[in-house]
Amino acid sequence: MTATPGTAGTPPVIALSGVGRSYPGQPPVTALHPSDLTVHRGEYLAITGPSGSGKSTLLHLLGLLDTPSRGRYELDGIDTGGLRDRDRATLRGRRIGFVFQSFHLLPHRTAEENVVLAQVYNRTPRGRRRAAALDALRQVGLGHRTDALPTTMSGGERQRVAIARALVNRPSLLLCDEPTGNLDSANAGAVLAQFDELHAQGFTLVVITHDPAVAARAGRRIALHDGVLDEAGPAGTSAAPREGAEAGAPR
Repeated sequence: MTATPGTAGTPPVIALSGVGRSYPGQPPVTALHPSDLTVHRGEYLAITGPSGSGKSTLLHLLGLLDTPSRGRYELDGIDTGGLRDRDRATLRGRRIGFVFQSFHLLPHRTAEENVVLAQVYNRTPRGRRRAAALDALRQVGLGHRTDALPTTMSGGERQRVAIARALVNRPSLLLCDEPTGNLDSANAGAVLAQFDELHAQGFTLVVITHDPAVAARAGRRIALHDGVLDEAGPAGTSAAPREGAEAGAPR
């Protein structure tokens, strides 16, 4: 069953308040204008935009890979602004699962070993890692490929291993960057069907894509244009650009 957005007493998974990112220069370069964005537990959000619109900047901010120049970012109700680098890395490992276009699997490790490694970084007790990895691989339909190397897998299988790796720590947020960008239409369809299933199970998904067909699968859509967020889906106006950002082109 899909989790109900905005459940009483449960903080949003993502809460951006006036968050923006600029880079020094004459004039300063604004990659993301100060914006608000709220993503509740169980939502499936697509963020779209052309190259140079600021998608990568937003991905890095949401994934705690970069820090905003201004504003406040709360992840699961935790204010990330004052965290030390070590604490940010710990929070990222426990609360966010990443799925990238290029899979980022270790080629000489089996599917099972790739998923197990995600738990090493998260300090999961050794005795629980293998069982959790196998469960995650079965969840994405790869229970029969646990001993396979990525080099022997199709692109769709490799991406499903990457999804299992993202799921294994039961994160609050699945953050997916162009997850079908390296796949043919059949494998892309299988991955998107997997996302539909995860959403139905209550996972919170944010998919960053330039592909309208991928974005159409989400229940809510946000468009990025020149570093400005614009709500495009049916969920209202949770993304609102603010005034006062420096001039410049987004990254």
